[in-house]
Amino acid sequence: MTQTDPNSPPRLTDRAQLARNRRRAAPEGLFLQRLAADEVKDRLTEVNRTFTKPAVVTGFPEIWCESFPDAKIVADDDTLDLEVGAHDLVVHGLSLHWANDPVGQLIQAKRALVPDGLFMGVMFGGQTLSELRAVLAEVEIETTGGLSPRILPMGEIRDLGALLQRAGFALPVADSDLRKVTYPDATALIRDLRLMGERNALEQRLNRPLSRQFLKTVNTRYARHFPAGDGRITASFDLVFLTGWAPDDSQPKPLRPGSAAARLADALGTDETKLPD
Repeated sequence: MTQTDPNSPPRLTDRAQLARNRRRAAPEGLFLQRLAADEVKDRLTEVNRTFTKPAVVTGFPEIWCESFPDAKIVADDDTLDLEVGAHDLVVHGLSLHWANDPVGQLIQAKRALVPDGLFMGVMFGGQTLSELRAVLAEVEIETTGGLSPRILPMGEIRDLGALLQRAGFALPVADSDLRKVTYPDATALIRDLRLMGERNALEQRLNRPLSRQFLKTVNTRYARHFPAGDGRITASFDLVFLTGWAPDDSQPKPLRPGSAAARLADALGTDETKLPD
């Protein structure tokens, strides 16, 4: 039995279970990993920069190697195998949502960058599996009178963007790409989560599997609340992209308050009205 430090913060993720989940993943279930990798590549083409020393942090190296064959591939462990100041690009590939310390992961990524190096991360955001969360909560409250941790809690885009600032990145940007996927029923969705390697790996999860009756009720409620037409259901996957730069003196800085050389009213062609004291 592993002993834990009573003074350490509670761990969100059971890393051993997460590793088991990922080993059970299958190629047909990794379509969101491929989509995320392709989207990161597309976004990098819009950056006026050639990156020669990239690194990719991921739990699925076989997927991200295809898109970034020249990058150093790093496991998304609590301590990242990244050398300080060794990279001009660090990509965190759709695994940050499982981090026990996401700010710590971002700080490690920033330290690995050269000045004015780029960080780009993608992770699941707060709208991911919102339909399944709602149905599981509804059914479980009715049948047991309580709730158990069945799906990983995920941050909203505003909170995730704030993580970049806390980690010390310059020019932080966060944006979201909401994808809708349809399935025959909730059972097929849950099965697909296993193929993705995204099944429950919470430290405080219940190890008791869903009963047939419970799953039957979930299927019925899901189809009723979130139909996609033609007898199928819809499931949301919220891909949040985080972008930030390692600080450098060459980057643009905000002006000091009161240092403007022209009035906003003049620029807009309007009259300025002084507010009463």
